[in-house]
Amino acid sequence: MNPSRQQRRALEKENAKLPTYLQQVPPEQWPGFKPPDLVEVWRSRNFLVQIYTEPAGYQRMSICRSTHNGDSWVDQVTWDELMRLKRECGRGDRDAVEVFPADRDIVNVANMRHLFFPPTDLPFKWKKP
Repeated sequence: MNPSRQQRRALEKENAKLPTYLQQVPPEQWPGFKPPDLVEVWRSRNFLVQIYTEPAGYQRMSICRSTHNGDSWVDQVTWDELMRLKRECGRGDRDAVEVFPADRDIVNVANMRHLFFPPTDLPFKWKKP
C-alpha cells in the first residue's frame, strides 16, 4: 500500500478521533474483504490489531501502527506496547509467543508484529515463583 499525501492526511484525521486505548470494531464496519479466519478487529489512535484463528487451537494477533510515513506503516512496536495491546483486547491472562521463522519461511510485506496464543499455558516460560 502506498497512500497519497491526501490519503495519509485523511488517515491522520481519522486516527485523531479514536481513543488511545483499543476498542473493538464491529464486523459490520470491517472493509468488504475479510479473510475467513479473521475473528476480531481492534483499533485505537495508534494501532490496528487483528485476531485470527490458526490451526490446532491457536490464535494469532497481528499488530501494526495506524500511521503511514509515505513508504510503509510506521515500525517500532515495543514490548511494553505489545503487552498493553494484548491486555486491551482481552488476552492479558494468556501466554503468547512471537516467532522468528527460518529464512526460507520469511514473509515480510509490512511492518507488522504477530503474537501467537497457544491453546494451553506454555511449559517453558519464565514466571514468578
